[in-house]
Amino acid sequence: MLWGIDLKGGMELGPWAPCLARLATTPAEAETMLRDAVRVLEARARAMAESSSRLWIPTESTPALVIVVDEYAELAEQSPAAVEYADSIARRGRAVAETLLAATQRPTQQAMGRGAIRSQMDVRVCLRVRERRDTDLILGQGMVAAGWHAHDLDAPGKFLVSAEGFNHPRRARAYLVTDDDVRATVERYATDRPDLDCLSADALAEEAYDGVIVDETDPGSVLWAALNEAPEHGLSVPELMRMTGMRRTWIYDRLQAHATQVRRGRWRMPRDESDG
Repeated sequence: MLWGIDLKGGMELGPWAPCLARLATTPAEAETMLRDAVRVLEARARAMAESSSRLWIPTESTPALVIVVDEYAELAEQSPAAVEYADSIARRGRAVAETLLAATQRPTQQAMGRGAIRSQMDVRVCLRVRERRDTDLILGQGMVAAGWHAHDLDAPGKFLVSAEGFNHPRRARAYLVTDDDVRATVERYATDRPDLDCLSADALAEEAYDGVIVDETDPGSVLWAALNEAPEHGLSVPELMRMTGMRRTWIYDRLQAHATQVRRGRWRMPRDESDG
């Protein structure tokens, strides 16, 4: 399962939205998403402890969660609270199949050097940098002296990978992904992605349920409004649970009676129906 954070208003990750279970485009949304990821992490960890398990095995019904952050340095500047949650994921996420993928063009010490973020990045991909010291900052102290010369990469798309099993500097090159490639990939895979497992979804729903006081707001009206305004790829049940503050069974009963499942696990109102 993929979640995405793109603080450029969705300019980079927006075209991939049908393949993403969630997309955050503001610092506040990013903070909420990463806080939710920590709640999922903790719920999975509790369940594993109760079952004497030490590793979450991803399956179709219990998927891994990968959080892609475009321009991590921007997130670090705009939302220190979000960085604290990201730090927690970097430290504790591996055993529960949560992965943080942080991309940045400005890998400064301030943005990447605090807490566990940098030290816990076991897989590091470095494209061309301007200065030798940037290579050491990204790949690790002493890497330039060991022959990892990212500052000498001489063409767009060339990179070095430092990871387990990649112990020597070997240049590689990525291929160019065009807008047409993105559209074709999205069309192929948008309907073939997993739902969040029940344990994790319930952990998020419990937060919404416990934190919502239904006063003058009718959950049913909130549900119909959300479904009527849903994007083309629809909304997931966990998203609707957070919006309404209601339980999974309450949501499902109303979805099956009135809404349309546009993709696996994604719902919206038929475009010709009123708000009900």
